[in-house]
Amino acid sequence: MMRKFPKNFLWGGAVAANQVEGAFEVDGKGWAITDIVKRVAPEERKQLKLPFPTSREVATAVADRNDKLYPKRYGIDFYHRYKEDIALFKELGFTALRVSIAWSRIFPRGDELEPNEAGLLFYDKLFAELSQNGMQPVVTLSHYEMPLHLSQVYGGWTNRKVVDFFARFAGTVIRRYQDKVKYWITFNEINSILMSPFISAGVLRDQVAEKDLLAAQFQAAHHQFVASAKAVEICHRVIPDGKIGCMVVGMINYPNSCHPEDVLAALQDQRKTLFFTDVQARGHYPAYMARLFAENGIVIEKEPGDDALLQANLVDFISLSYYMSTVSARPETAGEQSPGNLFTGLKNPYLNASDWGWQIDPTGLRTLLNMLYDRYEKALFIVENGLGAFDTVEKDGNIHDNYRIEYLKQHIQQMKQAVIDGVELIGYTVWGPIDLISFSTSEMSKRYGFIYVDQDDDGSGTLQRSRKDSFYWYQKVIASNGETV
Repeated sequence: MMRKFPKNFLWGGAVAANQVEGAFEVDGKGWAITDIVKRVAPEERKQLKLPFPTSREVATAVADRNDKLYPKRYGIDFYHRYKEDIALFKELGFTALRVSIAWSRIFPRGDELEPNEAGLLFYDKLFAELSQNGMQPVVTLSHYEMPLHLSQVYGGWTNRKVVDFFARFAGTVIRRYQDKVKYWITFNEINSILMSPFISAGVLRDQVAEKDLLAAQFQAAHHQFVASAKAVEICHRVIPDGKIGCMVVGMINYPNSCHPEDVLAALQDQRKTLFFTDVQARGHYPAYMARLFAENGIVIEKEPGDDALLQANLVDFISLSYYMSTVSARPETAGEQSPGNLFTGLKNPYLNASDWGWQIDPTGLRTLLNMLYDRYEKALFIVENGLGAFDTVEKDGNIHDNYRIEYLKQHIQQMKQAVIDGVELIGYTVWGPIDLISFSTSEMSKRYGFIYVDQDDDGSGTLQRSRKDSFYWYQKVIASNGETV
């Protein structure tokens, strides 16, 4: 019985290009959908609505050159400071760093026939630096970084043409970096398309009638399934020893009570995650979706060969983010809602919450890992897990973030229990090993990192990097292969 993490277990951190790189018009990069997302004011956090703009609102944002209002345009300047940051990751002992390739750096509009060489050269240098410092790159092809042009002109992923544009992008970077990258992920949190049609699929509010939105979201999801399968096929052909996986928002859904209808509600909510892994890991649409499609008048438009393509190109592993669990209940049950990572539910009275109200549930991670491994018997990879919190810099410059240490400690302990349970786990990359721009609110004050970045919500600061207490703690965790937490 495996009682320890495997010797080749990948320890590290995870970032996304749109949240760290900045340099949004440098070296030929085109506009990405995240470049038009404004920072959320503190008083709007609790009533947070994910961006779902109209074409007019997008045009207004593009014309607005007050970049301070759009933090993902400047990130934390990783584009120019990656060597400094990778040196800190090496000091932590990372054996892996999850990054993404900004699609709009490689194909600025998304529909070009030839890639932007300057964009490719940046990732050449980035991956070489990681290799020189003993880290495996874990590369996400699409992490909310769709070229804005594809959204404005084609309607995002609702348009079948985008499948071929993505396949061209995926083929270009997989071939380019075949000797440097062995771990690939197709779409970040692909199930978030049901909650965030713009950020996840590039759909604008005036492109789809409200009554047709759900059908459009599932059609866009189908196109992403096909695109993912094409990327899997390319990776397996070009990199025989490579591994390519899918990625979902890892959500465990508890029933609000033992009332049978609450249990049924939890099952139905759980399927909002499992549908996406079922298609990519099993290769076909699950039977339970037929009723949902029929009751909502949804007919998925497929091209000949789509089903065979999905079946022939299964992912090698399933990766997931995990931040919280949620509670499901029958519709007539009233109760306080709990905010969270895209998916929300009733507040769980047995759990504490983060500064942003996300409920903390380490045991839920063990439960979810077992559920997924039981279902698919495929290797799992936790590629996001972390605590967004307010950090205080003391007068002496120290940052005492014991709350972050405790959060991560509890989740690593449950990961180990899952390994003892028999789950095959590839690795663990903590979300935001360095402070970055928040996905949901575009704030800096929601900090995740072991490394503090001197930058405020309005973009002011020196950008100087400094180590928090958690830096030294995680260093020991990695050095002991998870035995010392």
